[in-house]
Amino acid sequence: MTKNIVQKIDDLVKINTILVSVSDKSGLENFIPEIVKINPEIKILSTGGTFSKIKDILGSRAERSLQQVSDYTGQPETQGGLVKTLDFRIYLGLLTETYNESHQNDLQRTESLPIDMVVVNLYPFRETIAKPDVTCENARGNIDIGGPTMIRASAKNFIRVASVVDPGDYSDILKEMAKGEGALSLDRRFQLARKAFDHTAQYDRTIADYLSQQPFDKVKECYTCS
Repeated sequence: MTKNIVQKIDDLVKINTILVSVSDKSGLENFIPEIVKINPEIKILSTGGTFSKIKDILGSRAERSLQQVSDYTGQPETQGGLVKTLDFRIYLGLLTETYNESHQNDLQRTESLPIDMVVVNLYPFRETIAKPDVTCENARGNIDIGGPTMIRASAKNFIRVASVVDPGDYSDILKEMAKGEGALSLDRRFQLARKAFDHTAQYDRTIADYLSQQPFDKVKECYTCS
């Protein structure tokens, strides 16, 4: 398989489609209305509780700007939100390159949108394992799969996509978009990618450290094995 060697990209990328799926919903009440104000045509894809939160924030504007990921992909969320965003159309939208003709043809063939920004933070694994009497099953259930995958995909494709993992960055992102007529620079996207990969690395390190410290007998106590 021949890997793509990208040479031509855009410094400024207008944010037309974003995907928002967060455990920490702080800051959304300002970030979402402001990003819609900057680009009234923006499309917001979202999941589960985040979708409900954004719908409440936007009120009557939600019908125009907001869509459930399950409606976009045509695949309903599985019980308990086990699978929400792991879908071909989502990752095509995250990983495609602007000046790759084959990628653009794939977008058209599948009627998929290029996703310009991902706003994701992860299931609270560290907070879960800090609770007294937490079981291995409690911890296992709080291992995020779709979130890290979206973060890594968007951060890998920083040449086009902004990967936002920290609500503390919302303000600076909005300022840059307001000045740039809704666009973010390559510099900003690269800085966000650095933070994104650090975020997933720390998350995985926490999970690995926790599992390595669990005696197997304690793990087995959680389950009835047939």
